[in-house]
Amino acid sequence: MSRIRCVILDDELSGLAYLRMLCEQFPFVEVVKCFDSPHYFLEEIQNVNFDVCLLDINMPGMNGLEVAKKIENKYVIFVSAHPEFAVDAYDLEAIDFIKKPVIKDRLEKALKKAYKLIVEKTGVDKYFNWNTNLGKSKIFFDEIIYVSTSEVDKRDKMVFMNDDRTLLLKNITIEKLISLLPSDQFIQINKSEIISKRSVLAHSANEITLKVKDPSPKASFLLGEPFRKPFLDWIG
Repeated sequence: MSRIRCVILDDELSGLAYLRMLCEQFPFVEVVKCFDSPHYFLEEIQNVNFDVCLLDINMPGMNGLEVAKKIENKYVIFVSAHPEFAVDAYDLEAIDFIKKPVIKDRLEKALKKAYKLIVEKTGVDKYFNWNTNLGKSKIFFDEIIYVSTSEVDKRDKMVFMNDDRTLLLKNITIEKLISLLPSDQFIQINKSEIISKRSVLAHSANEITLKVKDPSPKASFLLGEPFRKPFLDWIG
């Protein structure tokens, strides 16, 4: 199952942590980022790749209804202790309105509604677009074996494909790239490399071996200490 990318905005840290904990229990949801400030969220919105926002309403400085009006081409689920805002929330075409305290089953129902809408509208993403050494290119997920930071310019990333092609992605961070790739198919394994799950042949506590064609520039990869547990959980 593909996953929808979710951001959470709630000025109360305890509520933010609780929502994140619940979302991480749903296999079809990836929590991309959490925010406790509406202003910071709006400053960063162009740098975060997400499908749906879990949005509190009663926040200092700018309420959630005002924030929702500034979110374009994304789905919103309001999460609030103030049911009197529900009518206004639905007027903004929110997917759902969940009353606090949030119950897991109720949140799951709302997120499944979002998942269904997103899949029906966009289908399952199969590629992303980025500037490369060949110009603007479509990079298909199922063609990627691994990605490595360029040795010439660390702002660029080299993509190694399963048909022996390589593409140089121009001016992209590892963090941005990992946000564009399906998290059930790709994972970062050290500070400079990302691998695809279907290419994993074997792994130890410190090293991962990929299925690559001969000749290939690389087959074995270092599994960094901070990335070990996430990798082991991901690979199952």
